[in-house]
Amino acid sequence: KKSEDSGVMAKADIKPKSIHDAKKWSADIENLYRFQQAGYRDEVEYKQVKQVDMVERWPETGFVKKLQRRDNTFNYYDKQRECEDKEVHKVKVYVY
Repeated sequence: KKSEDSGVMAKADIKPKSIHDAKKWSADIENLYRFQQAGYRDEVEYKQVKQVDMVERWPETGFVKKLQRRDNTFNYYDKQRECEDKEVHKVKVYVY
């Protein structure tokens, strides 16, 4: 029998094909900002690393609510926008 936690899933690493800086704010960029604040490229990598199917979101906005960092502490986020215009260009957009 094959064990589920033998890291088999993690080996199927999905690597981004390209990367660019965000140009203007959107809900997607907001969420990328939140993943990157927590130490991940994006939702794809987060789900791979943490082996979760679901990310907790604010129902009103769809923004990410809470993320577990690599050191297992948590980042909590507002239901309102947090990524200011001056931060937008720092957000990396990964293309798969």
